[in-house]
Amino acid sequence: MAPSSSLFSLLLFALLLGTARAEDPYHFHTWDVKYATLSPLGTPQKIITINDQFPGPRLNGTSNNNIVVNVFNHLDEPLLFTWNGIQQRKNSWQEGLPGTNCPIPPGTNVTYKFQVKDQIGSYYYYPSTSLHRAAGGYGPITVHSRELIPVPYDFPEAEHTVLVGDWYTKPLPDLTKLLDSGRSLGRPEGVLINGKGGKIESNPNPKEEPMFTMLPGKTYRYRFCNVGMKNSINVRFQKHSMKLVEVEGSHTVQNIYDSLDVHLGQCYAVLVTADQEPGDYYLIASTRFTKEAVASRALVRYDGGKAPAPAEIPEAPVGWAWSLNQFRSQRWNLTASAARPNPQGSYHYGKINITRTIKIVNSAGAVDGKLRYAINGVSHVNPETPLKLAEYFRVADKVFKYNLIKDDPGEVGETMTMAPDVVNATFRDFIEIIFENREKSVQTWHLSGYSFFSVAIEPGKWTPAKRSNYNLLDAVSRNTIQVYPGCWAAVMLTMDNAGMWNLRAGSTERAYLGQQLYFSVLSPELSLRDEYNLPDDQLLCGIVKDMPRTKLYTI
Repeated sequence: MAPSSSLFSLLLFALLLGTARAEDPYHFHTWDVKYATLSPLGTPQKIITINDQFPGPRLNGTSNNNIVVNVFNHLDEPLLFTWNGIQQRKNSWQEGLPGTNCPIPPGTNVTYKFQVKDQIGSYYYYPSTSLHRAAGGYGPITVHSRELIPVPYDFPEAEHTVLVGDWYTKPLPDLTKLLDSGRSLGRPEGVLINGKGGKIESNPNPKEEPMFTMLPGKTYRYRFCNVGMKNSINVRFQKHSMKLVEVEGSHTVQNIYDSLDVHLGQCYAVLVTADQEPGDYYLIASTRFTKEAVASRALVRYDGGKAPAPAEIPEAPVGWAWSLNQFRSQRWNLTASAARPNPQGSYHYGKINITRTIKIVNSAGAVDGKLRYAINGVSHVNPETPLKLAEYFRVADKVFKYNLIKDDPGEVGETMTMAPDVVNATFRDFIEIIFENREKSVQTWHLSGYSFFSVAIEPGKWTPAKRSNYNLLDAVSRNTIQVYPGCWAAVMLTMDNAGMWNLRAGSTERAYLGQQLYFSVLSPELSLRDEYNLPDDQLLCGIVKDMPRTKLYTI
C-alpha cells in the first residue's frame, strides 16, 4: 500500500534533514610518542619517534575532513604538537602552542580534534614545547581537494612527501643548555631528507637503496617542506625539472624551475616527469646563504632502470637576489578552483581598504648577558598559564599586558623587554604587516590561523610610497614569508579568525629565545559563529587549573 502524501513528505523531509546534518568524514589516529636511538647522520642520537617512525606518520585527508589525533606522551617531560599551516578555523584551542594549550604531562594522553576547513595543500606538524623540535617528532600533513573541485593539472601517477631540513648531532639537553646559557646553536652538522642524511659523493653507491621510485614516462607530485631549524634549503634533481603547482595551500601559475629555494617552515608541491633514460638519479638538498653549505642526497630510481646515477651533481644558485627573483615569479593561479575561504571578497584583496599597518622589526641583543631575540624591542616569554586560557577565564590582567609593542617601532636598538607579547587585533579588520629585516641573515616568519597575501619583498626600508610596487592582483596566499638581509616584505590579510594566534620566526633558535608574539582576535559578540567554546576535555594549568569551566560563547 502506497504511503499517504503527508507521510511521504514527512519521510522525505527527515531524509533531507539527516543528509543536511551529516558530518564530514573523520580520520582517527593514535600516536605513541617516545624516544628511540637512531643515527640519521651516522652518530647515535635520542630521536623523538611517533609509532616508532621518524619522520612521523602522514596525516592525510581531504578538504573539510575532521582529524582526531590521540597523543600518548611517553617522554620524560611535557609535550605539545602544533600543525604548521592548518588554519584551525574558530579553534585556536587545538593550535598546540604554549600560548594556547597546557602541555601533555609525561605518561598521559590528550586528543586533538580539528577540521581542515576549506584547505588543500602541503603542511607538516612538529613538537612545539621546549626545544623538542631539535630531536625530531615531525611529520607531513597533506590535504587533497574534494572530487567536485577540479585540480588544474592531470592527476599524477603518485605523490612523494619530502621533508628536508638542517640537523644537529648534539644531544637535545646540550642544545637546550646552549640557548639557555645565552649562546647560539651554531652551524648544523648536516641536512636530512625524510630523516636520512646521504652524503654527497663523486661516485654512486651501488648498494644504495632508492628513497623514491618512478615509472618511465609518468608524472609524480613531490611535496617539499623545510622542517629545519636554521637554514633555507635548495632542492633540485639531476637531469629533471620541476613544475611548481602549489605553495602552502594555493594553486600557482605553473612555472618550470631547475631548483627551488624552500625557506624555513615553507612547503611547495611540484610535478616531476620521468622523461629521462631509465636509471638512477639523485635528489639534492643543500643549505643556502651559509659560508659553507652542507648537503644531502636521496636516490630516485626509475622502475626497471639499471643505469647508475650521473656523476655530475647540479650546483645550487648563489646569492639571495636569485631567490628574490624566484619569489617574484611565483603567482597565484586565478583560474583554478580551490577550497578556500573568501572573507570580505579577499580574492580582490587589492581593493579592500587597509585599516591598520603593523611593522615587525626583528632584532638581536642581550638580556642579563644572555642572547635574546625580539620583535619591536619585546622578547616574548611563555607564562605558566597559557595566554588563551588566561583570556578566556577573564584573568588576563594577572598573566600579561596587551600591546607592549608599537605598530611602528621606529629605530629598534638592542635594548629589550622580556614579557609575554600579545597584540590586540580587531575582528575582521583588513591589515597590512610589514616585516623589516635589518640583520645579515635571511629571516622567515609564520602566522598561525591564517593565510595572507604575500604582496612584496624589496631591498631597503619600507615607506607608504612602496605600496605602489605591491602585487595587488595575483600574490600567492600562504602562511610564511621570507625576508632577505636589508630587505622588507609586505603581507595583507583579514583578521577574521577569532582566537589567539602565533606570529613567530621560522628559526627555532630565534623563536625559542623570544622572537614571536600572539595576536588576540576576539569575537565582539561572543558568538559561536565566530569561535568555539573551551572544549570539555581541555587541560587546565597555571592559575586557571581549578577554576570552574564556563561556556563563554553563545549562539
